[in-house]
Amino acid sequence: MNSLGTQRLETSRLILRRATSDDAPAMYKNWVCDPEVTKYLTWSPYKSLDEAHDYIREQIERWEHDDSFYDWFIELKSIGEVIGTIGFVRSNLDIASFDVGYAIGRAWWGQGIVAEALAEVERFAFEEIGANRLVGQHDVNNPNSGKVMQKCGMTYEGTLRQAARNNQGIVDICQHSIIAADYFLGKSPNNEVIHLES
Repeated sequence: MNSLGTQRLETSRLILRRATSDDAPAMYKNWVCDPEVTKYLTWSPYKSLDEAHDYIREQIERWEHDDSFYDWFIELKSIGEVIGTIGFVRSNLDIASFDVGYAIGRAWWGQGIVAEALAEVERFAFEEIGANRLVGQHDVNNPNSGKVMQKCGMTYEGTLRQAARNNQGIVDICQHSIIAADYFLGKSPNNEVIHLES
């Protein structure tokens, strides 16, 4: 498995990249201050722009010194601003497995943006890092997150009872995954991912 660090990735609508201090105002405005965005997450809404600056400073430190750290800011090309994040929140390098997490501003929900970002992160993980497994989890009361995972080829593995804590308290979580064998099995001859309808 390759330790490549957070590389710049691009899709038709998005740039996935490391943040700079200049991104803090957009980060604060577009998603981290919104309690609806953080409702099912493990961190509370930011109360000031300073918190966004502090977070980015911490990320920059990790990006510069840790090639096994993968965390992307999602920039929407059409507005030239960051609107969310996606990255690996946990890893088990013994089995080349990564847990993926994401958040995006409410103004961009329902537009397929997170699925577009996740599909590109999957490609990078399997084709460049050499990952064997990607895992996604979500609160049972947040089924839209599961729909994103399923759209990107992840298989529902089950519901883990009272297995996590988020801003709703101790909750049941649904787990999805995709493994390298299934990812490459779903590739067409022209190297595009095929999403089969169930």
